[in-house]
Amino acid sequence: MSSTVCPRLSPAGSATSRLLVGFRKWYYNACGFNKLGLMRDDTINEDSDVKEAIRRLPEQVYNDRMFRLKRALDLSMKQQILPKDQWTKYEEDVYYLEPYLEEVIHERKEKEEWAKN
Repeated sequence: MSSTVCPRLSPAGSATSRLLVGFRKWYYNACGFNKLGLMRDDTINEDSDVKEAIRRLPEQVYNDRMFRLKRALDLSMKQQILPKDQWTKYEEDVYYLEPYLEEVIHERKEKEEWAKN
């Protein structure tokens, strides 16, 4: 029986993990959408699956999304960004659309499978 150290618990693993999180935060800020108050899911290209997932959002989540998009459009037209204290922070960005999108994609694939048979 060999003695293996779990990479998540080893010092090298934790340093690598911190480096990866640091890179993700840097990339998140470099993308710039957070400076307009947008979340990551606000920037997803709207294909038919995404449109259906958006349609399924609870009303308040949908309204929040529309507010962020309209504010970002207004800021972009004025060539401005929000004050830094209003930027969306990496830690506060919620993948609010992802569960609905996964459900829509799963249903679409299931329908495609039924259509094949």
